Amino acid sequence: MISRNKLKILNDPIYGFITIPNELLFDIIEHKYFQRLRRISQMGLSYLVYPGAHHTRFHHALGCLHLMQKAIRVLRQKGVEISDEEDEALQVAILMHDIGHGPFSHAMEHSIVEGLGHETISSLFMQEMNKEFNNRLDLAIEIFNGEYKRKFLCQLISSQLDMDRLDYLKRDSFYTGVAEGNINSERLISMLTVVDDELMVEEKGIYSVEKFLLARRLMYWQVYLHKTGVVAEQLLIRVLKRAKELVEEGHTLYAGSALTYFLTNKISEENFDAQKLEIFARLDDYDIISAMKEWVNDDDFVLKNLCQMIINRDLLKVKFKKKPIKEQKLEKHRQQFMEQHKISSEEAKYFVFSGEVSNLAYKKQEEKILILYKTGKVTDVVKASDHFNLKALSKPVTKYYICYPKPQD
Repeated sequence: MISRNKLKILNDPIYGFITIPNELLFDIIEHKYFQRLRRISQMGLSYLVYPGAHHTRFHHALGCLHLMQKAIRVLRQKGVEISDEEDEALQVAILMHDIGHGPFSHAMEHSIVEGLGHETISSLFMQEMNKEFNNRLDLAIEIFNGEYKRKFLCQLISSQLDMDRLDYLKRDSFYTGVAEGNINSERLISMLTVVDDELMVEEKGIYSVEKFLLARRLMYWQVYLHKTGVVAEQLLIRVLKRAKELVEEGHTLYAGSALTYFLTNKISEENFDAQKLEIFARLDDYDIISAMKEWVNDDDFVLKNLCQMIINRDLLKVKFKKKPIKEQKLEKHRQQFMEQHKISSEEAKYFVFSGEVSNLAYKKQEEKILILYKTGKVTDVVKASDHFNLKALSKPVTKYYICYPKPQD
């Protein structure tokens, strides 16, 4: 068998050239489980709001790999000891941190799979691939699961200032065209340091951290929690819930074999084994889109109309409020819709509903972002900052929404 050229350079629109430094990382990227990420959109249905937001989890994973390589270089230059094994494990862990995402990133977690988050599935994928790679992913799995003895290695993968966030804010800002999210991830990384195995930011990097937290807050309101994006994702969750409901009642629906399996079986964390993982690995955005294109012609009023709304981007009306939505208001819209279409109250609930979204840029109760002063003093970024906004950024803001059909002409 002819050996492939294993040292690859990829061109990325954000960072320019990204290097794949060794055969293990190259082989992971070549693996079918990882290649599937090319078919999972990074931002779900956000392209219905921002037409450029068609980038994938594959792009994001490679961006995270590039930033991790830079972080390791910076820390080593500052005298932080990172062994070659730890170096490789960090790169493997960040490359695979999102491998467990389902179609459109989050919709499946809330509809046809019960209580099974993408982090759990990512860990299962890593364990399964570890068998194929002769246990070479052991250390990466330990770091990914936050179990490794050196805390800062785990923090580079998952914390309030990790490589994941540093990439997705910059990348999502680029593809949506929302300039507020364009953080200087390279500068932030160059300010990282480690004391007693804990990740910190040097004093001179404080303004970069402030900019990062502010960018995160603004990106959530303008992009991730944009009201049109919220209603589109809610509709997709309801499409999958309705499809599962109909299949359980004996209704025949067209869908690919992998999607059919998840619609016809009760899947939860308890029964999610290697066989189910293999079927899950065949699921991506295309399965959902092709199914919805068929379901727009289904006999079921609910499924047909929900799918038409997404496929034709003719969504429900959505309003954000500062206070919870009163049940009477929901009932009023439901009654109107029921009378108009001669449907039941249960069916109307698919089209008239409320919910809430919360935006918290910095969680004070979690591991803090620590600032290291030249004197050796260490303090939380909120206390270190003279930016009055930062205290506000550490308080959650909740908005309530109501969705209902647009009035007919």
